[in-house]
Amino acid sequence: MKIECIKEKLSAALSKAEKITNKNGTLPVLSCVMLETKNQNLIIRSTNLDSAFEIEIPAKNSIPGKVAVPGMIFSSFVSSLKEKSVTLETKEGNLMITTDHYETTIKAFSHEDFPNIPKIEGQHSFSVPAKAFLKALRSVSYSASVSSVKPELASVYIYGDAGFLVFVSTDSFRLAEKRLKVKETKDMKPVVVPIKNVNDIVKIFDDNDEDIIISSEKNQISLSTKSIYFVSRLVDAPFPDYKEIIPKNFTTDATLLKQDLVDVLKSLSVFSDKFNQANVKINPLKKLFVLSSKANDIGESQSVVDAAVSGESIDMNFNHRYISECLQSIDSDALSLSFSGTTKPLVVRGVSDSSFTYLVMPMNR
Repeated sequence: MKIECIKEKLSAALSKAEKITNKNGTLPVLSCVMLETKNQNLIIRSTNLDSAFEIEIPAKNSIPGKVAVPGMIFSSFVSSLKEKSVTLETKEGNLMITTDHYETTIKAFSHEDFPNIPKIEGQHSFSVPAKAFLKALRSVSYSASVSSVKPELASVYIYGDAGFLVFVSTDSFRLAEKRLKVKETKDMKPVVVPIKNVNDIVKIFDDNDEDIIISSEKNQISLSTKSIYFVSRLVDAPFPDYKEIIPKNFTTDATLLKQDLVDVLKSLSVFSDKFNQANVKINPLKKLFVLSSKANDIGESQSVVDAAVSGESIDMNFNHRYISECLQSIDSDALSLSFSGTTKPLVVRGVSDSSFTYLVMPMNR
């Protein structure tokens, strides 16, 4: 094979592909990226068997061929180059990289050992703007479990519901739901996508302004644009029936500015204990909303928050980090915090943003 590429396009493509390689596996070829020249284009592929990636970049002076080389080494070297163009050529079974100032050879692996990337051609396909889709994923992904003991919790659940694409994640201590308005979801089958692959999707499509075509079948989901293709396995376990835990009625409500809560939680975090515990006291009769934190070896802090409060008095503890993390998902300047008693979750929503719902379970004292 032989092909000439623009260095910046090659480096950007390799940066994405290298993230999907398996660097610590027992199969060395999984640490590689596969290069294939075809129709004056360079196709770059990578896989870790859990997910796979393919990107196509324009090139010139192409001679057909294939080669597999270590992704991290190849990507690191190309990113260090200052030249505008790079020539890639196979020589004696290895990859030779030539520029105006460099002639470098990287030892290659047998491209025949590189796994085939599955192509999903299922009937369940639809498209959605990339930026809106990625924003929805970011709105919930931080709530997924970091433990793989229950794979369905270390995932994002995606399903269609009456003109909306719904994204949900939970680690059983908090839950985030984001509803994205789309043209159609009739072909969307519910899927549970592993959180690691969700994070890869965000990185891979982050700078994309196109629509993403989403296709799914029983065990896999694919996302594609004109030049990028990504496929992920799905979790073969049902997502919890989360709607049952969302309170329908509330006994206490508080409305406040989002930035006020951001500032107070930031200051209280300095004095929180190892469990990130913060106390919430609301007294509607005295029109008080008080947040406080205490660490025996550091000190304590208390802040009165400007808020409109109503209902019954409450005195509850929450993990302040869980509350802080959801605020970046709310576009509204004002928040509503709704309580249903001392044993039920706190519900956080934007006053003018009904697309996002967040639940946080209280902590035992």
